[in-house]
Amino acid sequence: MRIPLILAAGLLGLLLLGGCGDSPTPTPTSAPTPTPTVREERALTILYWQAPTVPGGYLSLGTKDTDAGAVTLEPLAKYDPDGNLVPALAAEIPTTQNSGVAEDLTSITWTLRQGLQWSDGSALTADDVVFTWRYCTNEETGCTAESAFDGVASVEAIDDYTVRVLFDAPTPYPYQAFVGAGVPVISRAQFADCIGAAAAGCHAQNNAPLGTGPYRVVEFIPGERAMYERNPFYRAAPPYFDKVTIIGGGGAASAARAVLEDGEADYAWNLQIAPGALAAMEAAGRGKVVSAFSSLVERIVLNQTNPDPALGGDRSEYLGGANPHPFLSFQPIRQAMSMAIDRERIAAELYGFAGQPTCSIINGPPRYVSAANDACLTQDIDGANALLDANGVRDTDGDGVREYNGAPLRVVYQTSTNAIRQANQEMVRGWWREIGIETEVVHHDASVFFGGDPVDDKEASLRRFFADAQMYASGSGVDPQEALSDFLCEHVPTRENNWALGNIARSCDPAYDALFARLEQTRAGPEREALIKQLHDRYVQAYYQIPLVNRGTVSAHTNALQGVRLNGWDSDFWNIADWRY
Repeated sequence: MRIPLILAAGLLGLLLLGGCGDSPTPTPTSAPTPTPTVREERALTILYWQAPTVPGGYLSLGTKDTDAGAVTLEPLAKYDPDGNLVPALAAEIPTTQNSGVAEDLTSITWTLRQGLQWSDGSALTADDVVFTWRYCTNEETGCTAESAFDGVASVEAIDDYTVRVLFDAPTPYPYQAFVGAGVPVISRAQFADCIGAAAAGCHAQNNAPLGTGPYRVVEFIPGERAMYERNPFYRAAPPYFDKVTIIGGGGAASAARAVLEDGEADYAWNLQIAPGALAAMEAAGRGKVVSAFSSLVERIVLNQTNPDPALGGDRSEYLGGANPHPFLSFQPIRQAMSMAIDRERIAAELYGFAGQPTCSIINGPPRYVSAANDACLTQDIDGANALLDANGVRDTDGDGVREYNGAPLRVVYQTSTNAIRQANQEMVRGWWREIGIETEVVHHDASVFFGGDPVDDKEASLRRFFADAQMYASGSGVDPQEALSDFLCEHVPTRENNWALGNIARSCDPAYDALFARLEQTRAGPEREALIKQLHDRYVQAYYQIPLVNRGTVSAHTNALQGVRLNGWDSDFWNIADWRY
């Protein structure tokens, strides 16, 4: 057997020592001092091509600002990607079962976690929650989240850990105030002098709010970057990263390349670029594209009133139901128009990662989603033609256009100026031609279509609706009650209400209204969920609106970044404490 050289030398030394019994004991030598290991700094780099202007939701100009605040600011509760409530600053979610929601639905009581601290080490108490309400509801503050407190009569601190929100009427869904990234709790001590007209001038407070989240603000330069460090007073395990940086500016395409192709950043937000281009970048193999969906539905709305210009001031006016559309008021025609559309193709070719074909107006949270209308996901041109034939809607003069009671099926189809929407219009025009409907497509500048004056811009106004059909996207919210209220008879836009209400189709169904009245009195739970599905199905199966695509948001992150769960109901950063390599 061959003995390794090092081992042989060691054995020889032992033999020599053993043979010299009178040899003095060797003097021990000091062990060398170990060199301390220096851990490389863990830095998370995030790209927002729309740069944040303030890190918080109350003076926010959009999602970019709410997200910048969500790295450090927290509400009482958040929403997870399925739209479920999860506690944040609260110890639990109040319900009627745990007595947190009053039996008469006029109040909700929140209990705070014990020992909460702001990022400077000071204590967070119920007084901070009360102050936040006063701050945002002061009209001079200019709070952009004020609608979250609609219906709130008062907010009071019962003790240091208990907050009661009182409503001015029974509120079946009481989870608006202090829920979600847009309605966080802020420090009373820090913002005491910033309430009302002083709010906009509090630059130091606005740009470096104390928070309770996993990271705290180190530096914020509006329109450029936000820098954060680990919050030493965070209530849970320390987050993985030492520093987080949000870099603003540039464009969506360059941000996507920096993550998916170059690996120069960890996360890129809101990648509004062509699906094919994004897929090609992902193919580089350095990162992945992720999508978040809530319930933002691109839909076609069909006018139930007559938009004939010859009617003058009565054009597209409901007139108590006395001015029906000459053919779109006939349900089989509306149904056939829906059947003719290939939603799968629209979603795949025009929206890619950001689109899901849908037959529903409510696409989430899952507990509210009905599958009763999913047959429309399969295009059925033959079935649409057969339906029209069976109902006497025929082309009697051979010009390729069907008629109903003598009125030819010629529609004006309008939307906003947008490349994807114009491509959508052309697809739909072709499919409707196949069932004998002639379509004129029109598009208007988005600022006028969505926000124009209904008198001065009446020809292009979504609310005046001087067309037969129009396309736009609208959401249904975490709790769909408000969205469903738009379809009530009393919410038809008319000249008497300055066309300000939400029933854009100008439909009226008394049975729907009666069902909705029940919903207004029904608390969160299975009965409410069932009522929402019934209301949804009754409306969708009348085909006043034709859902097309559920639109999502698209971001990207490197393969190394773990823990990202994109969230359509809350901030992208709702769980940033879990992000790591």
